[in-house]
Amino acid sequence: MSPVQRFTAKVEKIEQLTHDVRQIDLELIDPARIEFKAGQFVSFEVPDARTGRTVTRPYSIASSPGSPHVISLLLNLVPGGPGSTYLFGLREGDTAAFAGPAGHFYLREDPARDLLFVATGTGIAPIRSMLMANAERSHPARVVLFWGLRSQRDLYYQDELAAWVKRHPENSFLTTLSRPEPGWAGMTGRVTQLVQERVGDVSRLAVYLCGNSGMIKDVTGLIQAKGLCPIFREKYYDDAGEGQAD
Repeated sequence: MSPVQRFTAKVEKIEQLTHDVRQIDLELIDPARIEFKAGQFVSFEVPDARTGRTVTRPYSIASSPGSPHVISLLLNLVPGGPGSTYLFGLREGDTAAFAGPAGHFYLREDPARDLLFVATGTGIAPIRSMLMANAERSHPARVVLFWGLRSQRDLYYQDELAAWVKRHPENSFLTTLSRPEPGWAGMTGRVTQLVQERVGDVSRLAVYLCGNSGMIKDVTGLIQAKGLCPIFREKYYDDAGEGQAD
C-alpha cells in the first residue's frame, strides 16, 4: 500500500454535475504526483463551524490511477457539513492541502473473476476510478454496474458510462431511480431489486459495493444467499452526513 503523505494541489477545474453534486479536479503541486490504488481516498482537515474544532473528512478519488498528476473528487453539498462547505467554497485557481492515499476498498488483481459494482449516490466515486483502472489493464475483466439514484435531476455521468460501454461492449450498466418524476422511461426501484433479479451464479464474481449502509447490508445478504464470492464494501454516510464513513 502507498504511504500516507501530505499534498498541496491547485483547483484545476470545477464542474457542477447536478443541483447538489460537484466534481473538483485537483492538479498536484507538491509532490507533483500521487500514487494510489483505484478506490482509495484522500482526507481534508477542515474547520467545523458548529464546534470550532478541526475535523477530518475523507473523499474517494474518482479518477484513474493512470493520471497521477490530477485527481478528481466527487462530492454532494450537505448543509452545515464542514467537508462539503469547505470544498464547495473552493474556486478554480485556489490551493488546497490533503493527506493520502488511504483505504482498503480498492480494485484487486483477480483476472479470473468478472466484476459486479453496485453504488448508490456519490458512492459511484471510487467505482468510477475502478472502472477506469480496469479498462486500462491489458486484459480487462468483464463488468456489470448497477447505480441507484433518486430522480432525474440527480442523474450524471450517464453519457460517460454510455461511451464506456460503447468502447467495451462486453460491459453493461443500469441506472435505477427510486423516486422518478413523470416521464422517466428507465429503470425504477432500488439497486437491491436489480441484484435480486439480474445476478445469477456468483462463483466467478468479485463484488464491490459503495453507498449507504442499508444498501450494503441488503446487497451483501442477497449475494451471500446466491453463493460464495469476495465482497468488498465502502460505506458512505446516509443523507445526514457527508463523504464516506471513517
